[in-house]
This record gives sequence, structure tokens and C-alpha cells, in this order.
Amino acid sequence: MWRLNSVHHKAARSACSLEELRIKRREQEKAFRQARRARQLVSKRLLLSEDEEQQTETTMDTDLGEQEVVGLFQNLQCSGQEKESLLKSLSKALRNPSTQLTFIKQENSMHLLVGVLTGSNAQCRMQAVRCLHELSHSQNPTVVLACLPATPYLLTYMSGQSTKFTELCLYTLGNLCPDSDVIRDRLLAQGIIPALTNCMENQRHNLAVVEAVGFTLSQLLQAKDAAQKIIPMVLASGLPSLLLSALTSDPQFGLAPAIECAWCLHYLTCKNVDNRSLLTDGALTLCSSLLVSIGGAVAEGKKEEGMELVIWPLLRCVGNLLCSCLVEELNSQVGDIYLLNALCAFIQAYLPTQPALARESIWVLNNLTADSRAFCSALLTLNLVPRLIQLLSFSQGINTMILRVLGNVAHKEKEFCVQLVQFGLLPALCATLKMADQEIVILSLEVLFMLVVGSPQVAEEFVKQNGIPVLEAIQFNSEGEMRRRAAFLLEHHLLSHHVSFSPHGKLKQAAKSES
Repeated sequence: MWRLNSVHHKAARSACSLEELRIKRREQEKAFRQARRARQLVSKRLLLSEDEEQQTETTMDTDLGEQEVVGLFQNLQCSGQEKESLLKSLSKALRNPSTQLTFIKQENSMHLLVGVLTGSNAQCRMQAVRCLHELSHSQNPTVVLACLPATPYLLTYMSGQSTKFTELCLYTLGNLCPDSDVIRDRLLAQGIIPALTNCMENQRHNLAVVEAVGFTLSQLLQAKDAAQKIIPMVLASGLPSLLLSALTSDPQFGLAPAIECAWCLHYLTCKNVDNRSLLTDGALTLCSSLLVSIGGAVAEGKKEEGMELVIWPLLRCVGNLLCSCLVEELNSQVGDIYLLNALCAFIQAYLPTQPALARESIWVLNNLTADSRAFCSALLTLNLVPRLIQLLSFSQGINTMILRVLGNVAHKEKEFCVQLVQFGLLPALCATLKMADQEIVILSLEVLFMLVVGSPQVAEEFVKQNGIPVLEAIQFNSEGEMRRRAAFLLEHHLLSHHVSFSPHGKLKQAAKSES
């Protein structure tokens, strides 16, 4: 789905070769990632079996007739040594939606799988959980609900006999979570949050398991009632600190676990009204620090494949946490002013190919400068303003957010207004005031108002930049708020600075325009 696509144990459905599986998976996950950035998106994950991962060709036939499925089920009921191979055949056959329906309609079919799952034969238990995993991947609610009797055992066996077994339990539970309120409520009552906490705590050095825990938890956290039913339980557990410990840009640790855990933190921050406990745990400091580290690499041109997938949720975490942070604690919580450099590096690096990611970076920049004089000052001191001004010509919401950031700076101090003008903001504003987008024009008028009120010299400079005709055009050709704002600027702040030569060569003050 939206997650890192280069991890070997992620796979989609059947294809002709392992390479084709990978290509198809990357295409599907890219589409899901794009959708998730616009809205919350749950999805399911299917793990290939070990023999499928090792094969260069996948030639299995998953299409079985109804009688063949019934026969396979009957053989399983009375089989002895052949049970493992029969279960393996069943798991492959269960990739077919019609086979899934035929199987669950057989009397005691799920009782059979649960019985094998709780048995003593390790190989058969592995195949049984794989059968359940295949069923959990179904898009049919009836098939998914049929898995309900197995959930307490899947929770119990999360600390199973092998990493692959644990992964299968976790991904099966994660697949089941989004489909039914009944299943989700049952899992919560059965203790899925403590089980996930124990699993991650015991397997914190196992990257595949950490990623699987993150996937399952993120599926839970996307529920509509997560804020009321799930998030309080998560915050009361040890999961937040464990999620934070998985955040690292170290390639030795792997990006995939960090991506999953960062998305979990994002869902916690965006749905939770009070994020003080996460702030106390150091979430804002750690996420900011990680963005600074990644930003340094991106600025040097070192963009690893999938790096943007961890940047997305980290940006959203920081942006949301900034809204909950007290103004007086902001500097200590963020810690490093070079977060500004990192954000600008992301904007510059991803704007040509992923403008939405650049827009997210500017949103964080806006939240960072909204209440902090120190970060507004740093934006000027680090000479980042000229790079932002250059972006005012871009559309897709980029210039809108940039104007808000520049407005934050201008609002803080009169001296900042002078510096903004020195960096060349006035010519850029003259250009944005001529744009067709009404929101852009109104924001430009707001920023211009703060500049001229902050310093008379700015008003004089705007007149020299031939800005008066631009405002007069707005005043006479626009309606409503734009017209009123332009008229107010002209009458109260600019026309007193506007002088021109008369035909007789004498200086005269320009007449005031009528609105």
C-alpha cells in the first residue's frame, strides 16, 4: 500500500514471476500511498509463503471447483501425515474468492482450522495460520466475519514459534480490523492493545515484527471511533514510547518499521484532542530531530528510495504536535532551529515531482512560525526567505501557504518587515496581486498591509515599485473584500507617499482614488 515497497516480505497477489510480483506490488502501493496522503486509507496486506518468495516462477493454479474444495476439506478431516501438504494446497486455493465462500460454508470448517492452529504440529500450525491469513485478505465481509473464532488464538500466538508465524498472526489481525465494528470491538475486548504492546516490547529488535505491529495498530487507529475507544487505551499503554523508539533514519535499522510507526503516531496526533502526553514523551523533539537528520541528507542530494514515505507522516506528526505545544515551550520542544533548513530542503527537493509533499512541508513551516518570534527570526537569519519568495509563482496551494508563512514573519516585528522588503518581497507581492485567484490576492493584501503599517519606509518603497496602479486596478475591477482592502490601503497608508510630476513640472500630491 503506501509503505516502503522494497522490503522482501511484502507481496501482492499472483503474477508470472517474482520480478513481475514486485513491479505489480510497487504500482499498487504507489496508488494507495497517493490516496492516503489525501485521506485516511485502510488496506490489506498479503504475505507470500517462503517457497513462493524463493521461486522465480509462480505457476500454481488456485482455481478449484466446488467439489474439489469439498473433497480437500473432507481429506483434511481424516488425514494423518498428509495434513501439512493438504493445508498448503488449501491456503493457495483460498486466494480464490469463490473458494473462500465454498470453504467457510462447510460445517466446522473454521473449527478445523482453529483446531490445527492450537495443535502441537508446528508445520501444520504455520499452514493453518496461512489459511486464516488468506481468508482475512478477502474483500467479502462474510468471509472476514467467519475468521472471528480464531482471533483469541491469533492474539495468543503473536509471540509464536518464529518471526514468520508472528508476522502472519499480526497481518491477519490487521487485515481483519477495518472490515467490521464487531471484529474490532471483539479484538479490543480480547486485549489486542496489551498484546501488541507485549509483542513490540519483546521483539523490538526484530524489524519485520516491529513493522507488522505498526501495520496492525495503524489499521486500528483509523477507525471512525478511534478517538473514543482506541486512542485512550493506546496512550495508557507503553506503545507510544515503543513507537518513538522505532523512529530512525538509520538504514541499518530499516525505513519500513519507521514508516509504519510514524503513521501510527500521526493517527494518534490528528485524532487526539490533547497531545500533552505525547509531548511529554518527547514526540515533537524526536520527530523534529529525525526530520533535521533526513533534511540534511536530502539537501546533499542523498534521497534513498522510499525516504519520502517516512517524511510524510513525520511532517504530519510535527505539524499536529505544534498545534498542541504551549508557546513558551516551543523552543525547548523543537530544540533545533535547523528544522527550518530541513523543511526548505524538502520543499526544494520534492516540489518538481511531489508538490503535495512540498505543500505539507510549508504547512509545518506555517505552524512553526505562527506563534514563535524565534523561528521567524531564524527564518530571516538563515537566509531562507529568498527561497520562499521564489515559490510565490507556484500554484497548487504552494503560494497560498508561502504567503501565510511570510505573513507570520511580518506580524511579529517591524524590523522583520524591513528585512522582508530587503529580501525582495515587494516585487513578488506586486505579481501575486495581479493573479486571478481571489484567495491569493486577499492574502497578498494582508501581507502588504502588515508591511506598510510596520514601516513607513516600506510604504515609500512600494510606491517606487509602481504598486499604486496595481491596487487601483483591484479597487476598480474587483468586488467585496478585495476592493475594500485595496481601498483602505490606498486611502490610509499609501497615497500620502504617492507624488508625481504635474504637466507644468511642479510636484503635486496625487489625488485620492474614490472607491
